[in-house]
Amino acid sequence: MSTELHLIIGNKTYSSWSMRPWLAMKAQGLTFKETVLPLYEPGGPEKIKAYSAAGKVPILIHGGIKVWESLAILEYLADAYYDKPFWPADPHARAVARAVSSEMHAGFQPLRQAMSMNLRKTFPAGNPSAEVKDNIARIQAMWNECRAQFGAGGPFLFGAFSNADAMYAPVVTRFKTYSVELEPVSRAYSDAILNHPAVKQWYAEAAQEKWVIEKFETKP
Repeated sequence: MSTELHLIIGNKTYSSWSMRPWLAMKAQGLTFKETVLPLYEPGGPEKIKAYSAAGKVPILIHGGIKVWESLAILEYLADAYYDKPFWPADPHARAVARAVSSEMHAGFQPLRQAMSMNLRKTFPAGNPSAEVKDNIARIQAMWNECRAQFGAGGPFLFGAFSNADAMYAPVVTRFKTYSVELEPVSRAYSDAILNHPAVKQWYAEAAQEKWVIEKFETKP
């Protein structure tokens, strides 16, 4: 498709949902226009609603097509650019990649609430609640299973970087920010995510942002 892609996102320091499609598009070499709408700024909700009545970022505009919600955007991109490996080619791997991505999209509320995304902070390891510990254990179990079953072709969940990695990259940043101790497979996977060029670019651009959201600047 030749129509310009336009991705509307929130602050790179704090917006985990924005990070996901941005990374996927960068990793697959797509060129796109980017608009950053700072979260929790005066007039911010109105600016976002000018693009989508849902009032949330990210939003993808592609010609006359508008898609919101991170996972829906990733699915749209996989359909629109079917020649690019947004999902694994193998049907079994692709099914599992979609399942773990959906689980990320719908779940892990205790982890999200206890470990807000903030790429400019590092907090000492604490003593998470039982619910957060369960979330961390479940995520690591999925990562271990994906790496063992499908990861032979590279350092990511299904070998090559895919939409599943885009979905879990913000979780990796949270584990880094909150100094979460990880098992060896999960640590190696997290290192691979943090060393991906697109992730490094996102971190670098987050570091240049001037916006500060005070409620995310202290450990909950």
